[in-house]
Order: sequence, then C-alpha cells, then structure tokens
Amino acid sequence: MTSRPVTLIDVARAAGVSKSTASNALGGSGRVSGATRERIQDVARALGYRPNTAARSLRRASTGAIGLHLPRTATRLDYYMNLAFGAVERAREDGLDLVLLAPGSASAGGLASRVDGLLVIDPEVDDPEVPDLLAAGVPVVTGERYLGGGVAPSGAVVCDNAASLAALLDHLAERGARRPALLAPGPGSDWAAALREAAGTWSRTQGVEVIVRTVPFAATPTEAEAATADLIAGVPDLDAVVCAPDGAVSGVLAGAARAGLRAGADLLVAACVDGAAARGSNPQVTAVDLRAGEYGRACAALLSDLLAGTAEPGVVRRHDWALNLRASTAGRS
Repeated sequence: MTSRPVTLIDVARAAGVSKSTASNALGGSGRVSGATRERIQDVARALGYRPNTAARSLRRASTGAIGLHLPRTATRLDYYMNLAFGAVERAREDGLDLVLLAPGSASAGGLASRVDGLLVIDPEVDDPEVPDLLAAGVPVVTGERYLGGGVAPSGAVVCDNAASLAALLDHLAERGARRPALLAPGPGSDWAAALREAAGTWSRTQGVEVIVRTVPFAATPTEAEAATADLIAGVPDLDAVVCAPDGAVSGVLAGAARAGLRAGADLLVAACVDGAAARGSNPQVTAVDLRAGEYGRACAALLSDLLAGTAEPGVVRRHDWALNLRASTAGRS
C-alpha cells in the first residue's frame, strides 16, 4: 500500500473492470450483475477505498468544502494550529477543501451554501456563534461535546480528559506531591468542565485537596505566572501546579523561579496540553499529549463519513491521549 489515497481507478484495475463499472457498482447504479457488484465492493473494502466526496458534490450541487470553527481566543495556540493542519490533511484525502471560518461567519448566514459540513472544536457555552453554527443546516461534528442547548451536533469526537488529569495527579502523588493545585478555565467548555470535575473526584477519592484557581481559557504565560505567584504566596505548603491552558506553563515556571523554587524539585510542574512550550522549557514539562494532529484528522474523518452516509447521526468516537513524563516532575533526588 502506498501513502496516497486509494482511487476509483485503483479499485477498477484490481477488480479487472472499467472505471464506470466500478463507479456503478459502488454507487448502486447502472447495469451491474449482483456477483460483479459484490466482487468490486469486496475489492474496494480490501484496498481501503473511500468515495471521493468532492466528485460526488459536483453531482449533488454541493461545495466540496467543510468549515472549521475554533475557540475565539485560542487561534494563536500551538494545539489548535496542529489540530487544524491534521484536519486539512484528512479532508484533502477525501477530496474536500477546509475553510477556517472567520469571526462572524455564522451570524452572517448562508453557511449552507458555502460548506457541506462544519467542524466546531471545543465549543464554549458563551460563544455566541456556536448555536448558529449548529443550526446552519449542514452536518456538524464537534471536537468535545457542546454543553449548551439548542440543535444537537451530528456527531462528536471526544477525549477522556477526566482520566488524563487523574493520571497526571496520580503521577504527582507518586512523586511526593501532597498539596497540588490546578490552573483551569471556568466550566464553559466540556474540556474545562471535565478537568474541574476530575479534580474534585480525585480530591474526594484520595483525601488530598486539589486547589483549583480559575484562569482564562487561553491564558497567557503572564497570567499563569501571576496565578502561580498568588498560589505560592497563599499556600505555604504548595508542592505541585498543573497548568491546563496550552502554552501557559512557562508562566508557572517563571512564577516558581521568582519565588526561589526549583521546578521539578521544590515545586512539581505539569501541563494538561503538551506542546512546544512544555517541550522547549527548562526543565522540560510533564504533559498530557492530546495528539492534536490526529485529533483533527479524527474530526474531519467523522464529518466525511457523515457526508458520505457511512456514519449514523449522533455517533460519538473516542480519541486516545498519552502522558509524557519529563524532568519537571522528577521530585527531589
């Protein structure tokens, strides 16, 4: 198998038929015998063939494009850029263009005439555009669930964020943390709500309170540094800080250094989103790898399947995460 997508011509050659016969067999049209149709379908499945939705769109007068909506404050973040690139790559494999929606696109109306479907990533309940996007009249896949009301999305791709934070807190406890804190946004998104709920559940189960401080969804390093300084000043026995927002963990390290604490020894530091900030810091920071590129691919794949009719509306698919352990949680030697 090559890395390029399997085409209809590949299926036709492997089955020993013409392209038109293969198209008729896979599309359920034309004069093709039952045995031939079944053989071509078997070959297509074996090769991993996926219908070219762009070509199909020409026949049904659609656009051959899908739209991508990201959180309003987060388009500058490493995580969302990697997610967008993954979605672009996956959409291209299905012959679809991907359009990054500008602010106000939903309220302007007419989305259904411009795109065949929508990806809405980390929808926030206070984002005024999300209800309009969900009601745009095209299939919508959300990255994480939408906690607001209104029209339900056509499908969702979700990550077990509660489990990832529990694993991170377990790791910190194993490294000696007894007074951890979490810097997290308010519960306006499924991701943030899951983190806050998981912190409470872990506290009750382990009998160790996780101190939660609210920071913006796309907190800057400066904001994370200020929150860390407040924690250090107000909690004398603080020994670990978990930073939820992508790219803000460098502020936690700066706050620790300003207080004369050694990150990885005096104060354990971890992040809920791995990325350039966590990998490039000194010390490197233990973080949850949400595999942003693969997550974007998974969202685009589900939307493509919904457009092709190979997935049922309402489907929820799971996305895996990994915990990358680094020097910031090494503990005292």
